[in-house]
Amino acid sequence: MPALDGMRILDLTQYEAGTSCTQALAWLGADVVKVERPGSGDPGRAAFEEYGAEESDYFLNWNSNKKSVTIALDKPEGRALLLRLAPRFDVLVENFGPGVVEKLDLDYDAVRQAHPGIIYGRIKGFGASGPYADYKCFDPVALAAGGAFSVTGEPGGPPMAPGPTIGDSGTGVQMALALVAAYVQKLRTGEGQLVEISMQEAVTYFMRTMIALGSKRGTRATPRRGSGMGALTRLYSCAPGGPNDYVYVMAITPRMWHSLCAAIERPELERDPRFESGKLRRENQDALVAEIAAWTASHTKHEAMRRLAEAGVPASAVLDTLDLHQDPHLVERGFVRTIEHETMGPIRLLGWPPRLSRSEVAIEAAPLLGRHNEEVLAAELGLSEAEVTALRERGVVGAEGAPARTRSRA
Repeated sequence: MPALDGMRILDLTQYEAGTSCTQALAWLGADVVKVERPGSGDPGRAAFEEYGAEESDYFLNWNSNKKSVTIALDKPEGRALLLRLAPRFDVLVENFGPGVVEKLDLDYDAVRQAHPGIIYGRIKGFGASGPYADYKCFDPVALAAGGAFSVTGEPGGPPMAPGPTIGDSGTGVQMALALVAAYVQKLRTGEGQLVEISMQEAVTYFMRTMIALGSKRGTRATPRRGSGMGALTRLYSCAPGGPNDYVYVMAITPRMWHSLCAAIERPELERDPRFESGKLRRENQDALVAEIAAWTASHTKHEAMRRLAEAGVPASAVLDTLDLHQDPHLVERGFVRTIEHETMGPIRLLGWPPRLSRSEVAIEAAPLLGRHNEEVLAAELGLSEAEVTALRERGVVGAEGAPARTRSRA
C-alpha cells in the first residue's frame, strides 16, 4: 500500500517550486490532480523547447504520476468549477506570482468557504508579508536572496549561481513535508490550515553549514572557498582532461590521510618532513597538491574514485548529467528508470531518493495537457460527457490530451 494512499491533492502549481512539491507527494502515493490553463497549460510545458520534444524535458522531470485537467480559472464558471472540486480534496497547492490567486478570488479564505477543512499550501518567492512580498521570484533570484550565490565561487572571484535548482525544488520538498505534517494533524483534529513557505527562507535552510563555518554567528559574511579547503579537500584533474574529468577528495582525518598515501602508492609522503602533521600539510599545501595531482592526472576520474574509495578515502568522480543516466551504481539500484510516455515512447528519468520498505509507487510519465478532463470531472462531480463538452465549447475546460507541439500557445 502506498504510504500516502488516500491523500488527495489539488495541484495549481507551475514551473518547479510547486511541481516538485506535488510530484514528491505523488511519488509517495498521493492522488494528485493538476489544474492547468486550457490551451497552454503549465508554462513549464514550453520551457527549453529547443530540444524539439513534444513535451519539454523540464516538464517531464517534474510532473510524473499526476492527472491533468484544464480549467479556465479566470472565468467565473471555471472558478466555480474549481470550488466544486475543492471539497473532494485534502490539500490545494499553488505557487502563482504575488497577487494572482487574490485576483482570481481563489486565496485561502475563498477556498476555505467552499471547503472549511482544506489544507492550503502557498509557495511565494518572499512570503506573503514583509517589504519584499510583492517581488516576483524564480530559482536564481531565491538563491541570490537566500545567500547561496555568496558562498559559491573561487576566493577573490565574483559570486556564482549554484548549479542545482534548490531555490525551486528545495522549497518544494520542504513544502511537501509541511503539507504531510498538516495532513497528519488534520487526521487528529479534523481541521485544515494555511501552510506558507518563502523561497528565500527555504534556501537559508541549505545555508546553515556555511553559516556555521564562517559567519561567526551572523557577525560577518562567510567567504567563498571554491571547491574545497587545502590539499586534502578539493578537486583534482584526471585523464583525459575533459571539462568534467575531475575527482573530489576529502581526506579529513589522520586515518584518511594514511589511506590516501596508500591509495596513490606514495606511503613515503607520510614520513615527508613537509607533511608530518596537519599544520605542516596546510603550510605546504601547494607541494602536497602537486604530489596528489600527479597521480590523479594519470588516472580517469572513475579509476581515481574507485582506488581512493576502496582504500577508505571519501572521494567521487565529478559525474555529469550524462554520467548520472549511465552510472552503474544508480542503474543497479533501479534509480535510473525508463518509462513509457503516451506519445513520445520510452523516456529515461531519474527516480525518487526515499525508499520505504512497505510502500512502493511505480513512476508514471507526466500527463498530456487535459488528459484526464472527462475522467476527473465525471468521477468527482458526476458530470456527463455532454456536460464536459458544453464546458469545453464555452472555453471553461480545454481539449483533452493535446501534446505540446500541437496545442495553442495562447
